[in-house]
Amino acid sequence: MASPAQISKLLDHIHACHSARLPGGRLTLYAGGRHIGYLAPDLAARLAALSPDLVVRGPNAVLSPAALPHLNELARLAGIPTRAEDFDVRETPEGEVLGRLDRGALPLFGVIGVGVHLNGLVRKAGGTHLWVAKRAANKKLDPGKLDHLVAGGVPAGYSPFATLLKEADEEAGLPGPLAAQAREVALFRYDMERPEGLRRDAIHAYDLELPESFEPQPMDGEVESFALWPLAQVFEVLTTTDAFKFNVALVLADLMCRENLLDRAQSVAVRDALFPAPPG
Repeated sequence: MASPAQISKLLDHIHACHSARLPGGRLTLYAGGRHIGYLAPDLAARLAALSPDLVVRGPNAVLSPAALPHLNELARLAGIPTRAEDFDVRETPEGEVLGRLDRGALPLFGVIGVGVHLNGLVRKAGGTHLWVAKRAANKKLDPGKLDHLVAGGVPAGYSPFATLLKEADEEAGLPGPLAAQAREVALFRYDMERPEGLRRDAIHAYDLELPESFEPQPMDGEVESFALWPLAQVFEVLTTTDAFKFNVALVLADLMCRENLLDRAQSVAVRDALFPAPPG
């Protein structure tokens, strides 16, 4: 079982993802009566000066619903760097699509981002192994960090599962019929302070048991290399270093609980941290 120091490190990873306290000095962003995000006061003031579609009213920034199709234009007016990849804007991760916003602007608008992560598992006679990816050194965010076999944001118009199939092919050369056998195992929500801004993310986690004959290949430049690690090695690196990308730690912590690498008390403590009770 894990040592107290390992559990402490694992809990530190989890708590780091829940570092934001909202609104935390930000203005709550509404589109009509729909709460869609949060804006720093200086950005809210700048947007209000650039466009009559956004008005600051006390602790709130209120966007005209008619401006929802033009959020990217607002972002560009404010000089926010974009990444040419739109995400759906919703009030909740499962809610109605209200608009679209470039992925690069999501953290500065405090808009929810949805993603997918895949545990690529190989059951060998000597124990369970996990495919681990190393992110490319030229990645804009978290270059060189360790990651899942497949992971990515859910673009506008896609479902999480459709995104998983797309990313599996594009990132790792994972054939569609094999990727389609993945099963969803958890949904993680967190609000995190990051250098790029406020991350309000929902991560759909999947497990996929892969044959020993399958070897992923870096396909699109997002990943430098793949390695197949025994689960015990994954656990050791996760609980003693910061080598894994921040949100990968959430999915792996849940996997460690389900694969019985923690005792019952440790598992309860980790799950309580992973899935905190809503405030109030």
